[in-house]
Amino acid sequence: MAFSYPHKLSSKLTQISNNRCFDGEQHYYRHDSAATKTPMSFSIYLPDDALSGQRCPAILYLSGLTCNADNVTHKAHFQALCSELGMIFIAPDTSPRSDADNGIDVANDERYFVGQGAGYYVDATKAPWSEHFNMQSYIADELYELLREEFPIASIGIMGHSMGGHGALLLGFKFPSKFVSVSALSPICSASEAAWGQAAFLEYFGEDKALWDESDAAKVIEASGRQYSSILVDQGAADEFFHDGQLMPEKLQKACFAADQPLTLRYQAGFDHSYYFIQSFIHDHIQHHYQMAQL
Repeated sequence: MAFSYPHKLSSKLTQISNNRCFDGEQHYYRHDSAATKTPMSFSIYLPDDALSGQRCPAILYLSGLTCNADNVTHKAHFQALCSELGMIFIAPDTSPRSDADNGIDVANDERYFVGQGAGYYVDATKAPWSEHFNMQSYIADELYELLREEFPIASIGIMGHSMGGHGALLLGFKFPSKFVSVSALSPICSASEAAWGQAAFLEYFGEDKALWDESDAAKVIEASGRQYSSILVDQGAADEFFHDGQLMPEKLQKACFAADQPLTLRYQAGFDHSYYFIQSFIHDHIQHHYQMAQL
């Protein structure tokens, strides 16, 4: 497929915005999703190499609870390094959302770790969530194929923060043929054993614990075995959610040991769960994905 700048969009995508940023452009797009049965949006940073039609390695970044595509795009400061390396950076939304203008009513919950903004990157099987909460199919199938069709992508690595770190680990090991690299920042490592994940999984899957296990990153990694030459995970040592037992990186370490999966797990002294933490280490993760894409 040939690409040229300015890129001619297919009818599947509607451009929301376009801003020059370093040696590249920060774009936002909206499209109608068959997986979620709602409009979905994502941001994508395109370095000049990509804008000129050259195929570039890409990072698919999955955000955490309560976030959307804006959080990492506005706060993480990834654009300068992606511009320098010639990396594409994509940030989708975290869940389907109600759309009153189009008459779309999506299930929700007053608990921020269950409702809209908390899709966990899984496909729900229990009503009312199963109607729209199909984030695994959306990310790993629909959006993945759309991105490959519409943009000059050479390869895709997957990373994320918190719930999105769970999603990156989960989908990276469920679909290793689609991703060349995996990393995470303060991930929920074993959602089926964390209070947040248990509340969400009970809504999404009911009491079917087999589905819980299939949606637990640590358990999927242990069952899948070694898939990558190395994965990178950073955890803030002063992270309140780490100390509350929501993240459980020790479960990830145990799973990787059992799977013979090389893991670099770094505890960063003094850092919490915020985007200040993400800003501080996201460049290491971009470099990790860039290096894996060269192999």
